This record gives sequence, structure tokens and C-alpha cells, in this order.
Amino acid sequence: MNFTGREDLLAKLRQSIAGDVTAVVPPKPPEPQASKTSQAPHAFQGQGGVGKTQAAAEYAHRYRGDYDLIWWIPSDQTILVRSTLASLAPHLGLPPATATGIEDAASAVINKLRLGDPYDKWLLIFDNADQPEDLSEFIPHGPGHVLITSRNNRWIGVVDTVQIDVFSRQESTEFLDKRVPGTMSPADADDLADALGDLPLALEQAGALQAETGMTVEEYLRLLREQTSQLLAQGKPSEYPVSMTAAWGLSVTKLSEKFPEAIALLHCCAFFGPEPIPRAVFGQPAPGLSEEMTSLIGDPIRLSRTIGELGRYALAKINTQGRTIQVHRLIQALLKDGLSSKEQLRMRDDVHVLLLGATPEGPDDTTHWTRYSELLAHIEPSEVAKSQDRDIRRLALGFVRYLYVSGDYRSAERFIGIFEDQWKAQSGELDPDVLEARRNRGIIIRELGRYAEAYKLNQELLAQMRQVESPEPAYRAELLELVNSIGADLRATGDFVAAREHDEDSFRRHEDEFGAHDARTLRAMNNLAVDLGLVSDYVAARDLHEKCYRNMWPGGGGVGKANILSSWSGLARAVRLCGDYRESCDVGEDAYSFGVDELGAEHPWTLRTAKDLAIALRRFGKHEESLQIAEDVHGRYIRMFGLEHPDSLASAMCLANIRRSMGDGGKALDLAAEALDLYEKVYGGDHPYYHGCACNLALLLRVTGEASRARGLNETALAGLEARLGRDHLYSLTVATNLASDLAALGDLESARRLGQGTLRRLRKLLGDEHPMALACAANLSADMRADGEEEEGTRLFESTLDSYARVLSLNHPDAVVALDGRHLDFDFDPPPI
Repeated sequence: MNFTGREDLLAKLRQSIAGDVTAVVPPKPPEPQASKTSQAPHAFQGQGGVGKTQAAAEYAHRYRGDYDLIWWIPSDQTILVRSTLASLAPHLGLPPATATGIEDAASAVINKLRLGDPYDKWLLIFDNADQPEDLSEFIPHGPGHVLITSRNNRWIGVVDTVQIDVFSRQESTEFLDKRVPGTMSPADADDLADALGDLPLALEQAGALQAETGMTVEEYLRLLREQTSQLLAQGKPSEYPVSMTAAWGLSVTKLSEKFPEAIALLHCCAFFGPEPIPRAVFGQPAPGLSEEMTSLIGDPIRLSRTIGELGRYALAKINTQGRTIQVHRLIQALLKDGLSSKEQLRMRDDVHVLLLGATPEGPDDTTHWTRYSELLAHIEPSEVAKSQDRDIRRLALGFVRYLYVSGDYRSAERFIGIFEDQWKAQSGELDPDVLEARRNRGIIIRELGRYAEAYKLNQELLAQMRQVESPEPAYRAELLELVNSIGADLRATGDFVAAREHDEDSFRRHEDEFGAHDARTLRAMNNLAVDLGLVSDYVAARDLHEKCYRNMWPGGGGVGKANILSSWSGLARAVRLCGDYRESCDVGEDAYSFGVDELGAEHPWTLRTAKDLAIALRRFGKHEESLQIAEDVHGRYIRMFGLEHPDSLASAMCLANIRRSMGDGGKALDLAAEALDLYEKVYGGDHPYYHGCACNLALLLRVTGEASRARGLNETALAGLEARLGRDHLYSLTVATNLASDLAALGDLESARRLGQGTLRRLRKLLGDEHPMALACAANLSADMRADGEEEEGTRLFESTLDSYARVLSLNHPDAVVALDGRHLDFDFDPPPI
């Protein structure tokens, strides 16, 4: 549409934007203070067809020199808002969404814009937004400008709103003069504008039809009156003005007389979303496509001519550079209304077949993510969820998988919920597609940190799948996928022994079903290695992680880069827990470099690898380097996932432990206390991770002068861990060692010595005599023995411990320095990923 008029409203908007500095939007969580003044959002509001989008585009064009960055964001689907914001990431110096995931990239973009980094002169246009509360989380409160277009009048009073009505009569006649120059008198233009109610979209339809056919105004008005009478006679209620419907109907009628195939294509486009449709969707005929569409798509020359006609009649917007086709949502609605239910179903099926043909296999492959992102906007509007075709349902699940692997967990959960509910209503609870959808939902909500909900869902699903026992390979594969997922649920509940037993069986079954080197078997192997670490069998965990990593490298065969990184990072963690801090740093640094290079610095698994590297560096004595990494990781987690996500909590504990090691007990105490409260909320008060983190808080209480409170907290934590894991688990022994230090600080040296002696025996049996944690316990015990009068025996233990430190870590290591000084060494807890 050529732009005409609207000068007053553009001037009003510009004046308002130039003067406002305070944003009024629905309530949202507080965020760090932006570095520059926050500008208020503004909106164009009005009925469909009045030109809100065109006015916003004209504003952006007219004032483009005032901005360093302008970004257009389709906003009628929340998922499009997030993905379009995410696509802005590289322009702000951020990793692309293919590296970090859509949700993470979008969050990073919002934060950058809010801070005005690197641009403070930016304009975001949220086009066709609906409810204000749906958009509030995406509006950056920063120095740039936000313009919203919406039909929803709820925006009035929420943001500074300019209401757009139909054209004034002068604007209508000026528009027609530009659209069909020199073909009508002022009186004819006035008559035509009056007949069309000055509605811009209707005027565009009329102008395009006259330009293409040479029809006179008199003839057009006569046909328009006939079309309007027919519409009114039908008595069908419509949310659209009769003038719009009549004008559109005339254009369709004339085009169908001249190019009937163009109407077939237009009807097909009506069942896509209102966002641009990639031309590649119409690349080649596919099985299941209607004969009419097969014929058209099979003739590229005729297809190109047909697409061109839709553009010339202003029934579609053709972007030759971007190779897309776009039909206005009002025209889509009118086209659908004109079809019978049977015709609508046929068109919808055609769109599903076209989407299936245009979607690449393998949503885990990051090279396919651009196409998935382009097509995602059409999945919900085309009602893919309503299809009962197995291939189309596979397509739907593929898009859920894409959302999951790209990190957009919230959208993945919403889509899988839509699909599961629809399929359940169509096919019943035990339909294979319903069961697969439920399994996917369990994985997604576990990634969102809702462990108890995921566990309950998967247990119910397992019972359902056993009801439908089937010899089919696809059923067995799906059942094993669920079995593998349940192991993570058991870990999340804190039942580490049950998880190990479960995953031992799962690994054997995967190996029998798929073979030793299948990607699914290797994932099951990796899970078992994680279990072994959680039951304190660190040597076995290290060996299995190493075997898994070697079998996964260099990828291929369904083994994704994230799987490789997970195994590599797990190996580094197991090496650290075996006591080789130097090697753990070396392996961890290599794994982290791989993650940054292959997945991006903000990919969830890269961040987990970075956190584990920070722990290894601290254990090895490189505190400054460790602190730098931990602060960066913690900040990213909070921004990306919020405070309550399990990874955010683990990064908080990692940072608290590092700060305490560097002498900043006050900050560490505040951070650990806040995290412990959230651990109870997320995991429950009897989870081993909660007790382990309580040990961290107790340690901080003691080093800040509250040894009595520390003792009480450690006694409770030790009792809880013994009940859940047994006395010989490393978590229990960690708390016992700290409890002995509490007793010593309170002057109860005899109790401290007895507890220390028993704990040292257990640590040596579990980890070996020269494991750094056994050495730390021995150093503490030697100090307590000497203080309690056992000078000779305590000195022998002290000297042998120093000899071991010299061999294992060196006497310059911070632990050895503390031991030499006769002070107690502190044990802490870092929760590993579930």
C-alpha cells in the first residue's frame, strides 16, 4: 500500500515520543537499574484495515536517520516475539540464537537494549499485539523507543496511545489519486471513498482492481452495490466492515475470472499464518497434496506468474528479495469465511503437507534452525494440532523438539500442551502420539526445574505405556526413551541409589535394543556415569564417563554436540572428585572451549561446563580465575532462567564457596542463605542437595563467628544425609568433617577428635589415603589431637599429611598453607547437574 496522509497522527506520535521519559506497563519483576533514561512505550490502536502497520512502517522510514537500530517484531503470537527478538542478538554483539537458544538470546537482547549497549538510539515496533500483559516481559525499559500496533483497546491507558481511525475524506481522495493517477475526477474519488467508508485497506483493494482492469468508477460502484446487497442479504454477522468485504469480494471475483489458479493459491495462503510464507514452501509437489495445488506447484513458471498476480491485485504482499508471500489477516479471514467446511479441511490439509515437505529432518541440527524459525509462525495458525495424520503429528513433535533444543522451554511446553490435549480428544489417552507427546512434556518441565511434576507425569506415563504392550520396534524405542528419562526423575528426587539401579538396567536394555554405539545407548551410558558420581563411586564414574566420551567423539550418528559436551564435562567433574584437580582443570578447559566454539558461550551445557571449571580452578588454588568465571556464569543464569532454576541455584552456591575461600564471608553468607531457602522450595527440605547446601551455610556461620548455630545446622544436615544416603556417602562425610570443626571451635575437643577419627577412616576407605579431602580431614584431626593433649600422635599425623600434600598438591597449595598454619580446613558442597 502506498502511504498517504496520517500527517497529524505521525506528528502527534513524534511529539509524544520526543517528550516522554517514563514507561507505564503491566507489573513485572524488578530488574537492575538501566544506565540511561527509560523511555515510554507508545501505541497505534484501531480497527483492522485502518493502516496501523503502514503508519508504523512510515514512522520508521521517515525517522530512520534518528535511530542506529530499527527492528520489526510480529506480535500476534508470543513465540514470534521471542524468536524475532532473539534474531537481533548478532546485531548487538551477542551470540546467535543457534548457539544459545531462542529464550536465552531474547533475554540477552532485552538486557542489552535496556542498557543502551551498544546502541541507545533504537526503535522496536511490536506489530499487531493483543493483550498488554502478554507483551510486558519483552519491552526493554531503556533509552530507545517502543511502538506497538494493536486492535485491542486495552492498550489505551496502559501506554501512550494514538488512536487511528479510517481516512479523512481528503486522505482517501489523495490516496486514490496516487494509487490510480489520472483516472478519476475528484467527484468520482469522493463517491468511491464514500462507498468504501474511507477504510484504507478497502481503498487499496479498489485501487488495485481498477489499475489492473481499467474498470471505471461508475462500473466499480455498480458492482460494489451488488456485492454489498448480496452480503447484507446473507445476514451473516462479521467483525469486518461491509465495505471491506465487498471490495475484497470484487477483487477476488475479477481475479478468478482471469486467473483462477491464483485464487486457489490465495485460498491456500489463507490457511497459513499472517506472517511471511517462505517461497520454498511451494518448492515442489508432495504426496497427499490436492490435485489442484499439485498441478500449480509442479509448473514453476505458472506458479511464479500466479504469485505475481496476487501482488498486482493487492491480495498478497510479495517480497522478491526475501522470497516470501504474505496475506493480510483480514483477507485470510474473509477467504476462509467464503469456503465450506469441506473446502476448509482440504485447504488445511494442503498446508500441512506443504509444511511437512518444507521442514528439514533433524531439529537437533543447528544448521536447520533458520528454516524451523521461519515455519514456526505457521504451525499454530494452520491448526497442525488438529491433524490425525501420523506424519503431520511427527512434524508437530519435531517443532517441539526444535523449541526444546534451542532453549525456548516455555514455548515448547505451550506447544506440546496444545498437541497433547488435541490428540487426546481425537485419539484417546493411549494413542502412541499422545504418549510420545506426554514424554516430551515430561522432559520439558524437568528442564524448567519442576522436578516433582515431571516425576509424577513420567510414572503415570510408564504405567500407561505398559498397558499397550506392543512388539513394534517403534513402541520399544519410545518406551526406552521414557525409561531413560525416568532415571533423571529419580536423581531429581534425591534417590541416587534407585537412579543408579534403574539406569544400570536401562543401559543394558538400550545396548541390547540399539547396539553399543547408538546415540541413544550412549546417552543412557552417560546417565549411568552421572549416577555413579552421585553415589560416591567416583573412579567408576570417571572410567565410564571417559568410555562414553571416547565413543561419542567426534559425533555423528545422532550424537549431537550437546551430548558430547555433557559427557566431556561429566568426565572433568569425575576427575575432580577423584582428587586430581590439575587434570580436572585441563579437561574442563578443553571441554569449555569446545562448548564455546560449537554451541556458544550461553548454551546451557556450556554454562554448566564453565561452572564445573570454576569449581576445579578453586580446588586447584586458582581463586581469582575461578571467581571471574563463577560471577559471569551466575549472572548469565539469573538473567536467563531466574533465581529459582536449579542451575541458577548451583551457580549461586559455587560463587558463595569461592567468595568464602577468598575471605569474603559476609557476601558469601548472604548468597548462601538466599540460595538455601530456594533449594528447599525447589527440591524440598529432605533432598540431599538441600542438606549439602545447609552444610555450606553452617560453614559460613562458623567462619563469621556463629559456631553454635553452625553446629546445630550441621547436626541436622548430617542426620538428614545419613537417612537418605548413609554415613559413608561423601556428602555425609563432608558434613561430619565440618561438624568436627564446629565442635573444636566450641571447645569440645574430645568430641571433635572422636568424630574426626571416625570420619577420616571412612574417607580413606572411600577416596584413598592421599585424596585431598582425606588429607584435609587428617590435617584437621592432627590439630585437634595436639590441642587435646595427644601431641606425639597428632604430630606424626601432621607430618605424614604434609608429606602427602607435597606429593599430591604441593606445599604452596592453599590447603597445605592452612594446614601448615595449624588452622582447620573447611569442606563445602557443590551440587552437580541432575
